[in-house]
Amino acid sequence: MVDSPFHILAKPIGPICNLDCHYCYYLHTEDLYGRHTKWQITDEALEAFVRQYIQGQPMQAREVEFVWQGGEPTLLGLEFFQKAVALQRVHERPGMTIRNCLQTNGILLDQKWCAFLRENKFLVGLSIDGPPELHDASRVDRQGKGSHAAVLKAMQLLQSEGVEFNAMVCVHRANGDHGAEVYRYLRDNGCRFMQFIPIVERHGIGRHAEGQVAADNVSVSMEDAASAVSSRSVLPGQFGRFLIEVFDEWSKQDVGRIFVQIFDEALAMWSGIPSSLCIFRKECGKSLVMEHNGDVYSCDHFVNPSHLLGNLNERDLQTLVQLPAQREFGQAKSTTLPQYCRSCEVRFACNGECPKNRFLVTPVGEKGLNYLCEGYRKFFNHIDPTMRKMASVIQSSS
Repeated sequence: MVDSPFHILAKPIGPICNLDCHYCYYLHTEDLYGRHTKWQITDEALEAFVRQYIQGQPMQAREVEFVWQGGEPTLLGLEFFQKAVALQRVHERPGMTIRNCLQTNGILLDQKWCAFLRENKFLVGLSIDGPPELHDASRVDRQGKGSHAAVLKAMQLLQSEGVEFNAMVCVHRANGDHGAEVYRYLRDNGCRFMQFIPIVERHGIGRHAEGQVAADNVSVSMEDAASAVSSRSVLPGQFGRFLIEVFDEWSKQDVGRIFVQIFDEALAMWSGIPSSLCIFRKECGKSLVMEHNGDVYSCDHFVNPSHLLGNLNERDLQTLVQLPAQREFGQAKSTTLPQYCRSCEVRFACNGECPKNRFLVTPVGEKGLNYLCEGYRKFFNHIDPTMRKMASVIQSSS
């Protein structure tokens, strides 16, 4: 039995999707497994996953969260998720709460889907990148047509049917200069919960790859950061300005009414509470990913042969989670942090962010600086006075 909870992101249909978004980071999985792969998870692997994921959690765990992602998981059909929920009920422990999150582009959602999601208290993460011209710049279908109209229809359906949802916004070069506009659009269309995810693509990765394949051991300077990524990637300073615009708009009138994930996490960190997000924790390694065939990898952003831990049909999840290789993977986030970051005034909030983005060199030539450093540093310093006040109010009232 593991001594602390772990999280597995499930990819039951791998990278298969009904859209053809320009920036999708997961398309390389088709090359990893072969384009003629049968992508749907088997009933046997699904049962093994649900059982092992629940039984492998520490005995004191009172909640277990299943996150279903793709590709596009709704392509599996409603019957698949009915089966998954039934298995959860078979294997849950007395007094345990099972939660489910479905991350989707929303294209296939209808009233029947929404009834199921509402009745089973699914939280839906709906991908939407802002108003039509910004969303449709990258999120297109197989014919190259924008998907915004269909996604907006799905969002309105979720609202009318009473399904809880988050707006999941990818921040890229096309919408990165429009933080306030994106925020206002989502807020004014009824989104109460928002997440902002930076798109950072190394050259040569993905179906729409640009340039030469990026070598993992090659680092570039902060000044040359743009040369290491695709033209779709958000720029470091651009991402910082985006978050600052959103924060300034939110702090004027929406505190306590609209919830933005990175602001909630920041308030926790300014209050002395470690972030619940792996990207901001000192160490990672407790958030793994399971592919369609039961293969388990160290992280959703490290689905490659060198980070394959094993297959849950051959070794159970709690064994894979505790492998020395996985512990070393998680600890490396802290041990490889450059001195430049260790002495940073906002290290307590950032902790070097995600290792996948650490391909710059510091001003003194240290490797391992995060590509988004400039943006995060500006953002966290910008919100510091407000966060100090909020944290003080919370602490004085507790």
